[in-house]
Amino acid sequence: MKLFQPDLIYFEPQALEYPLGKELYDRYKHTGIPVRMTTSHNRITDLPGENDLEKYRIAKKTLVVGVRKTLTFEPSKPSAEYAIPLATGCMGHCHYCYLQTTMGNRPYIRVYVNLDEIFARAKRYIQERAPEITRFEAACTSDPVGIEHISGSLKKAIEFMGKQELGRLRFVTKFSNVDSLLDVAHNGHTRFRFSVNADYVIRHFEPSTAPLHERIEAATKVAQAGYPLGFIIAPLMVYQGWEEDYTQLLNHLSEALPHTEGITFELITHRFTQTAKRVIQERYPKSKLEMEEENRQKKWGRYGRVKYVYQKEQMQALHRHMTEQIERFFPGASIEYFT
Repeated sequence: MKLFQPDLIYFEPQALEYPLGKELYDRYKHTGIPVRMTTSHNRITDLPGENDLEKYRIAKKTLVVGVRKTLTFEPSKPSAEYAIPLATGCMGHCHYCYLQTTMGNRPYIRVYVNLDEIFARAKRYIQERAPEITRFEAACTSDPVGIEHISGSLKKAIEFMGKQELGRLRFVTKFSNVDSLLDVAHNGHTRFRFSVNADYVIRHFEPSTAPLHERIEAATKVAQAGYPLGFIIAPLMVYQGWEEDYTQLLNHLSEALPHTEGITFELITHRFTQTAKRVIQERYPKSKLEMEEENRQKKWGRYGRVKYVYQKEQMQALHRHMTEQIERFFPGASIEYFT
């Protein structure tokens, strides 16, 4: 697929004091893409657009280059101990994505340029937990592969973590531009994961992401480059023909990959909150996403929030089918969790 390029770029003045910030400013200042200055990467007040929906779509194609001032890393269970903040925001338009609500009215893509400070903080976390291994998730609030051709931050993070005896990096992507990461000295310390799904889900609910065949091709390259490999299948959806479609997905994956040993799977079923439903219907009014509360069971999340998940029988059917098919096509793989 075509690589993402922003339609509008903002720079924090302080970002220009860092090598990556200056590099990006020099790269874009004569491209014809509008370049503006902003006082903060969290406060973009002059986005164009006649209404909220138009502003949202413009924001998704806006790049903000800033400095990460908060160097306290958020926890990232069950995937890792901490989230390492390389970027926030995503150019994808996945209807169901939790970033729809967590990013609020600021869905623009932020790139942080003070990488040495971020890596130094990660090293302190590693030292504090020694002799245990500390895992860092780089895709909690963004898809770092989708902007790697712009920032190069992921390559630097992989190189950094490759030198840490007790540090490990993890991230997940729906994009396929992985070539710049294939020759990195990762030393097996980075687990490269791809978010995949049935073709029905990708076609209807994941606009502006790489098609499935490109993700599978990219996963094959990554496996050949010696990275530990994993797949997140999320959100698992129940619809007419889902069993056959997910079996076909796993069959395609197993046929394409050079080996299947050591592969991990993370399985997450579709769920939504009432807030998410309202936001999704405003931003994607023609979405076919099924969000009928009466068809779901309630699940209490953190902070007293109610999530609507599949009924118990559907959850059991999903768990049973996915477990059986993964064991069939990937006998050397492990399922890290099902939720």
